[in-house]
Amino acid sequence: MNELHARHRNVLPDWLALYYEDPLEITHGEGRHVWDADGNRYLDFFGGILTTMTAHALPEVTKAVSEQAGRIIHSSTLYLNRPMVELAERIAKLSAIPDARVFFTTSGTEANDTALLLATAYRRSNTILAMRNSYHGRSFSAVGITGNRGWSPTSLSPLQTLYVHGGVRTRGPFAHLGDDDFIAACVEDLKDLLGHTRPPAALIAEPIQGVGGFTSPPDGLYAAFREVLQERGILWIADEVQTGWGRTGEHFWGWQAHAGSGPPDLVTFAKGIGNGMSIGGVVARAEIMNCLDANSISTFGGTQVTMAAGLANLGYLLEHDLQGNARRVGGLLIERLRAVGAQVPGVREVRGRGLMIGVELVRPGTDEADPQAASAVLEAAREGGLLIGKGGGHNTSALRIAPPLSLTVAEADEGAAILERALRSIR
Repeated sequence: MNELHARHRNVLPDWLALYYEDPLEITHGEGRHVWDADGNRYLDFFGGILTTMTAHALPEVTKAVSEQAGRIIHSSTLYLNRPMVELAERIAKLSAIPDARVFFTTSGTEANDTALLLATAYRRSNTILAMRNSYHGRSFSAVGITGNRGWSPTSLSPLQTLYVHGGVRTRGPFAHLGDDDFIAACVEDLKDLLGHTRPPAALIAEPIQGVGGFTSPPDGLYAAFREVLQERGILWIADEVQTGWGRTGEHFWGWQAHAGSGPPDLVTFAKGIGNGMSIGGVVARAEIMNCLDANSISTFGGTQVTMAAGLANLGYLLEHDLQGNARRVGGLLIERLRAVGAQVPGVREVRGRGLMIGVELVRPGTDEADPQAASAVLEAAREGGLLIGKGGGHNTSALRIAPPLSLTVAEADEGAAILERALRSIR
């Protein structure tokens, strides 16, 4: 155990997980690469858990942060804040939600917390519908709606949570059905569930489940759910903390794959918008956002220096069509990995879209999750110079691949080759 690791264990919680048997200290980054304290260089295919969305040390963002820090870093939401208003205007327009209002927080957890507060206050109900295998953060209320046992340290909750089928296409009682029948079965299950409970406030759903291992339903499922929900006045919260800002390639927001019944009532966001800076937030229709009848502020949400980073990062993302790059380069990467997966018995499925790709591992010849293999591949990939993540609702057996959206074709090929060697090493 190195000196920093020992100090970490002496002062930080035991449950604060670290990757790797010999944990890594990242000291600096540039583009799609990072370096550790020993000078080793790695191709980064996880981006600080999808936060470094554009590139490490992106000059446009570092310049904006530096210039803003030289003027004023923070004043709170009690004062007018030009960068916050400007970023809110851009996000409101991009959200496609009519008469949108934006509230900034410091994280995705806090964004989801706020959305739950708004929905339950607006609907006067503390019942929430959530998806099985979901993850929405680590606060008390967010843990209470998380449908992933590995990330639920307590069953206590201020909310009554009911879990709905559909977030995982290839597991569960409807996995054997075709897409249309799968959606129909999930809708019937939702209707049946609603017949047994008091009226819920909202359904919260990730268009692609992040910590759950990058699983998703067939396109259109949430549009079909939305029809059922609208009939009953139930709100739809799209958790776009990991899927937003073009990462999926085909759409700017993940919910747009389910847009047949209109946009969500609320959208939560975080992670990539700040390119590593701490930004989260909620977009909602004005009548929902304005429903609170008591004062509320955010001390650090919308602070000037993070808003400057968000503006610069969003501008760069749009001007350089990084959504299109995610679609093109991500499409090549996922096909390459599917070709590899077809030859490795322990690979159950390669899934995802854009630069959000999951590789689920099982014990060969079975459908049983293989978390040991996932850990072994993580170590082997690092040994080869590649950083990836892991997750999954079935015992953390899915590899998570989410590089910065500026990834080049050459870097995608390099990363795929390293990952192929890592996967083949577990045979």
